[in-house]
Amino acid sequence: MSGKQQGKLLPMVKFREIIRLHELGYNQTEIARSCVVARSTVQDYIRRASAKGLRYEQLQTMSDSEAQAFLGKKTATAITKTEIDFDSVHRELGPKGVTLSLLWQEGLDRGDWTLSYGQFCRRYNRWKGRQNLSMRQTYTGGEKLFVDYCGVTVRVTQPVTGEVTIAQIFVACLGASNYTFAEATASQTLPNWIGSHQRALAFFGGVPASIVPDNLKSGVTDPCRYEPGINRSYQDFAEHYQVAVIPARPKAPRDKSKVEKAVQEVERQILAPLRHQSFGSVGDLNAAMRPLLKQLNDRTMYAYGVSRRELFERVDQGALKPLPRCPFVFAAWKRAKVNPDYHIDVNRHYYSMY
Repeated sequence: MSGKQQGKLLPMVKFREIIRLHELGYNQTEIARSCVVARSTVQDYIRRASAKGLRYEQLQTMSDSEAQAFLGKKTATAITKTEIDFDSVHRELGPKGVTLSLLWQEGLDRGDWTLSYGQFCRRYNRWKGRQNLSMRQTYTGGEKLFVDYCGVTVRVTQPVTGEVTIAQIFVACLGASNYTFAEATASQTLPNWIGSHQRALAFFGGVPASIVPDNLKSGVTDPCRYEPGINRSYQDFAEHYQVAVIPARPKAPRDKSKVEKAVQEVERQILAPLRHQSFGSVGDLNAAMRPLLKQLNDRTMYAYGVSRRELFERVDQGALKPLPRCPFVFAAWKRAKVNPDYHIDVNRHYYSMY
């Protein structure tokens, strides 16, 4: 087909023939050859007719102008002037099951645009290509939870003894909405690591399809790029919550870009404002963090035009799996050596092998 024909309205006689052949069971490639049109044109008109429930028998009773109006087809000039808010389109793609095809059809029904599905997709992809590279890493609702620790730590001074400990800041972030959880723990040891996961899932009120940790020793015993080993206790936790643990690949920053951004926001908007305060316990520190965390989640995100909380309620909340009825009971696993007296040592407690 010559370039001069592209963008022009298809003669209704050909449209009727496309629908007739479609109802006879011919595939789109065969119809395109028979009608001497592009396959994308066949696909576009079949989509429009199917969405409207329009059949060949009904088409025979309609004039050309009536059929064009019913399909939402206008002149080529009107098509080229159509302005589309692809920011909104991109946000709408978050919930599971929402596709470009569905959004295109809904826009047609509202009269927001008249362009074909192929044109809609091409324009969306051109818009997407002009955005920041991080926009290309998209997630559906309830798909992934990213977890990590902040590089910034907080001093905790015991008021009676004056003993100073360093609190670690755990951060969890949902991929689709950026809804964030943060808390302080006494260390990054395995009990604290898994405890933070439990409290994060309780905070979100549900369980995602997968959790993506960094290659932290508490969770990942073998940080292999392709087959990482998961700590036995962490594996038990994953089985209890029916969630997959998929560690980020070493030296692959895009695998964990969401949580790195969340860590940065926690450091700037929660930890930085608390830098001049003193804390006598980890509990005091967490109490001071909670209102700032709420502010972080309620603040409007410039790139999305809505807050993390609003996006969470719209995209992630309904897609999360329910929490298990019974709480997870932490168990530590270790490889014990049998002593000559047939006993094994577990935290200075001795158990006979017989």
